[in-house]
Amino acid sequence: MQKTSSRLLSLLSLLQTRRGWSGEDLAERLGITPRTVRRDIDRLRELGYPITAAKGPAGGYRLDAGGHLPPLLFDDGQAVALAVALQTAATGTTIAEDAARALTVIRQVMPSRLRHRMDMLRVTAVRPPESGDASQVDTQVFTDLSTAIHSREELRFDYAQDRNAAAEQQRRRVQPHHLVTWSGRWYLLAWDLDRDDWRTFRVDRIHPRPPTGPRFTPRELPGGDVPAFITSRFRGSDGTTTDWPCRGEVVLDLPATAVAPFAEDGIVEELGPDRCRLALGSWSWTGLAATIGRFDADIEVIGPPELNAAFAHLATRYANAARTTTAP
Repeated sequence: MQKTSSRLLSLLSLLQTRRGWSGEDLAERLGITPRTVRRDIDRLRELGYPITAAKGPAGGYRLDAGGHLPPLLFDDGQAVALAVALQTAATGTTIAEDAARALTVIRQVMPSRLRHRMDMLRVTAVRPPESGDASQVDTQVFTDLSTAIHSREELRFDYAQDRNAAAEQQRRRVQPHHLVTWSGRWYLLAWDLDRDDWRTFRVDRIHPRPPTGPRFTPRELPGGDVPAFITSRFRGSDGTTTDWPCRGEVVLDLPATAVAPFAEDGIVEELGPDRCRLALGSWSWTGLAATIGRFDADIEVIGPPELNAAFAHLATRYANAARTTTAP
């Protein structure tokens, strides 16, 4: 049998994992009698943990939320996960600063063994270069959007199409669905009531206009999967597939090892020491041709015909650019 102190910690850990436990279940998990469970529950209550007992023949216990709680209990895995999550939380927002302060406070109440493990984890969240100098997202905006999503209430807000064009804001009315991150930025996924379609909005360009509107019944997202839907939208498809809307194949006069690191989610097949087949996708045929053209090698188009046409279009454009002279 465990010592009383370690048994209390094990009991508290079990109570934190789910809403309610019967006395018999707790006794079986801990290898003690139901009477000992009742005594240990009383000890935890004396320490300040709000544990309520449910009525019934078997009895039951639940750790309630709220009130003043003693220091939280974390195991090794939870401590590591917490440190990583707080160090990488909400990059590019004011919440990141709050997360850093929260990590400092939580570290102070950790046992020395767990403090050491947390101190070993130094993670830096790097914003993608393409995010540029995007505006910081205010914590209050996050709170307003999250509250509306949870309450299922319509949102009204002013939306700037360009962060440098504050005077050109549009009034939008939406049914909010999810907050998501993509390439270091935060977006609101919502049903646009005026455009009768799903839309994504940069959170740093949203200026909520309280109060919120009437409650609504959430619509079914195409495909039912938020990550897949967001991926498809940013790739330019209709939301029912995560694949690129334009996909083609070419043969490059380059070794597969030289192409693979820059092919992102493409498929590279080795055809010889200095040739490879590349299957790649993009949001447009012209964009696909331009992406393939960055490889400094001869290109043989396998298909489809739309990709051949895109290369011809770019060839004409580049030829015109080459003939253009700039006056001194």
